Amino acid sequence: MQFLTSLVLAAFVGYAGSWYLGFIEGNFALLLLLATVVTGIYWVAERFVFLPQRQKAAAQLEVETAQRRAELTKMGIDKVDTDIQEAREKLLMQPWWLDWTAGLFPVIVVVFILRSFLFEPFKIPSGSMIPTLHIGDLILVNKFHYGVRLPVANIKLTKGTPVQRGDVMVFRYPPKPTVDYIKRVVGVPGDEVAYLNKKLTINGKPVPTQGLPDFFDESTMRYFKHRSETLGDKPHQTIQDDDRPAFIPGADQFAGRENCNYTVEGVTCKVPAGHYFMMGDNRDNSLDSRYWGFVPDANIVGKAFFVWMNFGNLKRIGAFD
Repeated sequence: MQFLTSLVLAAFVGYAGSWYLGFIEGNFALLLLLATVVTGIYWVAERFVFLPQRQKAAAQLEVETAQRRAELTKMGIDKVDTDIQEAREKLLMQPWWLDWTAGLFPVIVVVFILRSFLFEPFKIPSGSMIPTLHIGDLILVNKFHYGVRLPVANIKLTKGTPVQRGDVMVFRYPPKPTVDYIKRVVGVPGDEVAYLNKKLTINGKPVPTQGLPDFFDESTMRYFKHRSETLGDKPHQTIQDDDRPAFIPGADQFAGRENCNYTVEGVTCKVPAGHYFMMGDNRDNSLDSRYWGFVPDANIVGKAFFVWMNFGNLKRIGAFD
């Protein structure tokens, strides 16, 4: 078992190392699932096989020691230096290969349940959601808000709350599903979304906006046009760069592109069933649905709702819309 366990642990370390060094495209959900299954098998084996064997060996040692002392007593030897406590503890001690498998199972299974079905942490790597989310924000994502899904397979188990316009959603990037993206839901199935001359309309109706004082972005050391925009029940903030053109350069040939019309003024799209149109709050610095298309329901990860840490700015901690 020691050799087999060494091979299993080496495989996990090799996978994680290759992922970290960029040799392979890793899948943390799959890695965590495999770790849970493997350590769970060891935990069951430890509880029902290996631990009883060690306990039986310790009990046998006590019996043999008691018999030996009884024989010595018959011979008139009352004082015996034999102390079986240390030997008993060694017999009961969990070997290293169980420490690194069965011993880790309780921690791994808790992490697996929390991350897969309740809340998952993410780090904001870019400025596409400024001013709502900043680079370096560590956020929490509600995994059950839109319905509980099986990890890895991503099969939906419960209906959950319908996706609403204005939600900040984490999803698997359609062109590369191993990568997670975060954007704001602008269009739901059946909506006609138009972003023309940097003005957003939904189903022919302009989205209510209100001008705000210019926003200073510390990451670029520039001022941007700042607005309050209301897509859902609550307003959120957006910024625009007047130096960027209105048209969308370099849009991909994505599935459903026939539902979109690109002009020098921008883009108009009809959102197909089971899909969503996503945009970043940093409207002129966001690679979003305008460029790569719609997000299918199967790609949804969860609803982002809370910044739990930003080591560069503790004032960032808190809920957001």
